[in-house]
This record gives sequence, C-alpha cells and structure tokens, in this order.
Amino acid sequence: MATKVYIVYYSMYGHVEKLANEIKKGAASVEGVEAKLWQVPETFDDEVLWKWGAPPKSDAPIITPTELAEADGFVFGFPTRFGMMSSQFKAFFDATGSLWRAQKLAGKPAGIFNSTGAQCSGEETTPLTAITQLAHHGMIFVPIGYTFGPNMFEIEKAKGGSPYGAGTYAGDGSRQPSELELKQAFHQGKHIATVTKKLKGSS
Repeated sequence: MATKVYIVYYSMYGHVEKLANEIKKGAASVEGVEAKLWQVPETFDDEVLWKWGAPPKSDAPIITPTELAEADGFVFGFPTRFGMMSSQFKAFFDATGSLWRAQKLAGKPAGIFNSTGAQCSGEETTPLTAITQLAHHGMIFVPIGYTFGPNMFEIEKAKGGSPYGAGTYAGDGSRQPSELELKQAFHQGKHIATVTKKLKGSS
C-alpha cells in the first residue's frame, strides 16, 4: 500500500501555493509515495478577497479535518501573519478537536513551510509557533535541518526558508518564489516523504 503524504496549505496570493506544488513533486519523486495537495477552507468572503487583490483559488480540493486521519505524513504551509500562521490555517487546526481527542494524528510526521513579507518577518518564528499545534496532536515535527546542503548557506541572493522548512519572501507581493526557493521546497517534499515512508515501514 502506498505511503500517503498530504500537502495541506493556505495561500492568499499564490506564493505558498507555488511552494506547495514543488513540495508535492518532491514527495511524489519517492518511490511508493502518493502525494496529494489540499487547501484549507477560506474564512474571508469573495468581496474581501477581491478588495485585497487576491487571485482566484486553485482547483486543489478543500480538506476537512477528518480527512487528515487518512494520511501517513504531512507538510503544512501558510503565509505569516505577525510571526505566526495565518488565521485561516489556525481556524482549520482549531477544528481538529475530534482528532485530538482520539489521538488520530499521534506519531505521524509533519513538516512546515511558509511565506513571509521580508527577511525578518517570521521565517523562523512562524514554524516555531506552529509546532505547538503538532505537539498537542502528538505529531512528529520533521525539519529539513541542513539537509539541503550548501544551498542553505546562500547569502548573495535573497532566499526564504530555514532549518525548520522551506520558505519564500513575497515582498510587496510582486516577488515570486525564486528557483532556489523552489528547489528547497522540492527537497523538503522528498525529505518528508522519505522519513514518512521509513516510519510507516517500521510500524
């Protein structure tokens, strides 16, 4: 039976979505792994999103909390809001109480990726504060550490991400994920999928 890795994300302007697509490719590159993209529900209405200039949502399916239990591993992605995950993703986690009571997610590996406005806008605080959600579910946080090799030490070009997970800088919204940031996202997907497959095989 295939190892299922769910890439679950929220993206308002598309930056997180682009990382999510690369993470899916990376996870799917591991033999025996089935990777699937999911979006969490939007909490703003269409008029608000239109006023903020948000583009239409992708066709990735909307996940319900109970569907999380079907996966063997996860990569959760979201934009930063004042150094923490966006309210849309927090609202989704807040709806997972029934899974928490039954400990349906305990022991399952999970990674985190994010998008921030600038270099000092939450690339590390966002995953750090998000780990509390994983801890209460008994999940195993899987960072990428420095497994991305020399690319982790790139200082000549702006590069999002950290040892906690892949990331990108959105700037004023016009900047899109760079080639290096997309490569890091692919690497994270492959890394999480490899760890998930090993854990599932040893259970």
